[in-house]
Amino acid sequence: MDLGSALHGIRQTWLNQLLGGCNLSFLTLVLLFLAPGAFLVSVMWIRPRQKSPWPRLKASGNSAATEKATTKAREGREFGKWAPSTFKMPIPEPYPDWSIEHTKPLPYRPFRYGPKYNITMGLRSVKHTDWIELDNHFPRYHADKARRIQERSHRCCKTAPEAYPAAVELLEELVTYLPARYPSLYLRTDVGIHNLWSDEKFNITQRPLPEDPMQTCARLVQDDLAIMIERPDGQYYLLAGAIILPGFWRLEDKFGMPLSQIHTSGDVPQFREKLEKGMMNFFRRVKPEEMVARNNYFLQVDDDLAWSWSIGSEDSRDVSWNTAEKNRAIAHHFFRSERQTLWRLPKTGGVVFTIRTYFHPITEVAEEEYVPGRLASAVRSWGDDVSRYKGKERYQEVLLEYLDKKHEEQVKRGLDLSREDEVRAYPY
Repeated sequence: MDLGSALHGIRQTWLNQLLGGCNLSFLTLVLLFLAPGAFLVSVMWIRPRQKSPWPRLKASGNSAATEKATTKAREGREFGKWAPSTFKMPIPEPYPDWSIEHTKPLPYRPFRYGPKYNITMGLRSVKHTDWIELDNHFPRYHADKARRIQERSHRCCKTAPEAYPAAVELLEELVTYLPARYPSLYLRTDVGIHNLWSDEKFNITQRPLPEDPMQTCARLVQDDLAIMIERPDGQYYLLAGAIILPGFWRLEDKFGMPLSQIHTSGDVPQFREKLEKGMMNFFRRVKPEEMVARNNYFLQVDDDLAWSWSIGSEDSRDVSWNTAEKNRAIAHHFFRSERQTLWRLPKTGGVVFTIRTYFHPITEVAEEEYVPGRLASAVRSWGDDVSRYKGKERYQEVLLEYLDKKHEEQVKRGLDLSREDEVRAYPY
């Protein structure tokens, strides 16, 4: 499939304006997706009285009567209880022409022109087939994760006893999905999965498992992962995670917290005013038949994918984008974008977040047509709260001067600004 066809297909699935670009980079879904930072801004506002925008997908082989009865039972369930769903994730088709050497990262550029930066619903429906995205950056991510697990696994990977069944279910789902989607990288075995590139073999049938199942999940993909579990109080708690390449937040700071506290502790802009109620309603009703995604972005002033050392030590008490070194040269500026998905596990009812980070030098991204002008406009559109959250004061002077210069160069070369919508479709 060529990129043009892919973009066209994605365009048709848009539910609303995605938050990423000119919207708050925040978790609407919680997407815890995000993290406190990431988690943080991932929960987008769900408009009141709005019908669910996500399609209800029928599992193959399930009768309509069975599915209807199961859905009715789930909708009337008590908090903290989940009746296993009959839904089974469809076996995906192989990713077209995927190669660990040649398949480039998808060019997510989730920002919009100003002058206004709106907080809107940032979710889009995605097919289960597109759950996990892998590319030729896999070797770097794999190496960084292996190093981080060796150095600080006790701080990056945690699973509470009540979330253990959900973590095992997630591992089982990945072991089924990955060999079908990426057959040149993964092979399904009688007891688990074989990474054909690294020659790692994972046995997921032995008990006890050799390591935390979340840790094994993290070794298989480029994403970080988290699982939220509903308790009898109706709140969803972060009780399992492998947050290994977060950039600026730590699992140990958020582990065991309910969604609302995760976001308020991370100072997510306008969370209580516009996001909290809708987020809780969304988590309550999301079903295994649905999968949603969103994108966000940050600017980072060092080249470390795992932890932005410019903001301070990973073991420091108070760190954020606002503690980064100020006005570093443009060569140190990096564009950090997250593609997050949310899905409810059918058997256990745990809500899984995948957090895939895309990481590129600004000097590389700014060579793309239309990007420097649009990104400069987006950064200028941030309100005070969003600017503080994203640490704008630390890099705006150097960044905006550079982006303006690159934009002017593109215009002088004859770039037709009126054709941008024909060439690039959000979030690209």
